[in-house]
Amino acid sequence: MQAEERQQRIEEHLQKVEFASLDELAELVDVSVSTIRRDLDALEQTGSVRRTHGGARLAAPRSEEWVFSARDTHQVEEKEAIGAAAAGLIAPGQTVILDAGTTVYHIAKHLTDKKPQIITNSLPVANLLAGENAVEVVVTGGVVYHRLGVLMGPPAVEAFAKIHADVAVMSSSGITLEGVTNSHGLLIEIQREMLRAAQKVLLCMDHTKLGRKSMSPLCGLDEIDVLVTDSRAPAEIVEAFRARGLDVLLAPPSSSSANGK
Repeated sequence: MQAEERQQRIEEHLQKVEFASLDELAELVDVSVSTIRRDLDALEQTGSVRRTHGGARLAAPRSEEWVFSARDTHQVEEKEAIGAAAAGLIAPGQTVILDAGTTVYHIAKHLTDKKPQIITNSLPVANLLAGENAVEVVVTGGVVYHRLGVLMGPPAVEAFAKIHADVAVMSSSGITLEGVTNSHGLLIEIQREMLRAAQKVLLCMDHTKLGRKSMSPLCGLDEIDVLVTDSRAPAEIVEAFRARGLDVLLAPPSSSSANGK
């Protein structure tokens, strides 16, 4: 593949995911990381791509798909229902990892009465719980990535590699019978350390993510203890997951949606 073709594919990929790690891009176009660095240097000179620590991002995003506040306007009632149901699986006083997904943010809203210790790389979650005297919040290090509201990069990965937690509450871009996937390479590294750090893993995602496959593999179904989703999840997909041994909890509709509000 010629350099011009590689760079076009890299730019097209970044238009979809906005940020990608060097390893992710190298795998995408089947070249070495050093070649990717040269391609990114060339793209940066055109003004279309901006180099970042460990990867690259789109210089002028075309959409707000990955902005935290924009993403949190999608399936809000479903996320709120999932939040209440998932919080019910967490015991008082437990040490809980919370990732940076918008669904997990809704779970955090229901945890204050549990008086947990929270470990997170999510800035919105940290801000939400910072004023709660009953909740101890530990925030990882890392590079602030404003559009996702997340701390990421090697310091964040290292932080999760050194801890132990009772529960990890996580979300992702998609889940199929082949496993769980996500869209951002650097988030994948962090989430894998979250999986290793926790005794129990709750994967929380609304029905639109079921049967959907994203760019980067995260883990197999056997690494998830409970999939928490909403009541609109397709019955055939839910049964297929259960047949594979995955525990699936369907969150009942929130009071507002149940009343038609």
